Amino acid sequence: MKKVSHILARKGNSVINVSPDTPVIDALKLMAEKNIGSLVIADKDDYLGLLTERDYARKVILKGKSSAETPVNEIMSTGLPRITPDNSIDTCMHIMSESNIRYLPVFDHDKLCGIISITDVVTETILAQKETIEHLQSYIHS
Repeated sequence: MKKVSHILARKGNSVINVSPDTPVIDALKLMAEKNIGSLVIADKDDYLGLLTERDYARKVILKGKSSAETPVNEIMSTGLPRITPDNSIDTCMHIMSESNIRYLPVFDHDKLCGIISITDVVTETILAQKETIEHLQSYIHS
C-alpha cells in the first residue's frame, strides 16, 4: 500500500511559507507565481496553519475585507488534521473526505516535512492503479 512518503518522494517536500503578518494580497501573489493553492503560515520555523484559496474566498471576498489590509493569520486554517509520512494514501483520502479539506500538513515528529493536496492523493492513486495493471498484464502474458 502506498504511503504519504511516496508522494513526498515524487513531488518533493519543500514548502513555501509566509509570516503571519503578511498581507493576504502578497500571499495570493506568491501562490499565483508558484502555481500553488496553499501556503504554510509560519513564525520562524513554527508551523501555525495553512492559507488556502478557499480561505481567501470565504473569509475575505465574501466578508468584504481588504486583501491589502488583512493579514494571513486572520484567515488561515488552523487545527487541520496532521498526518505522517507513514500514513497510507487511503487514510489521507478518508481524512480529506470526512473533513472536507483539500490540503494536509505532513509532520515527521513535530517538524513540518511537507504538504499534500487532494490532487497529490488522486495522482498517487492513479499511478498505483497503473502499476497494478502493468503487473497483471505482465503476469497474464507470462
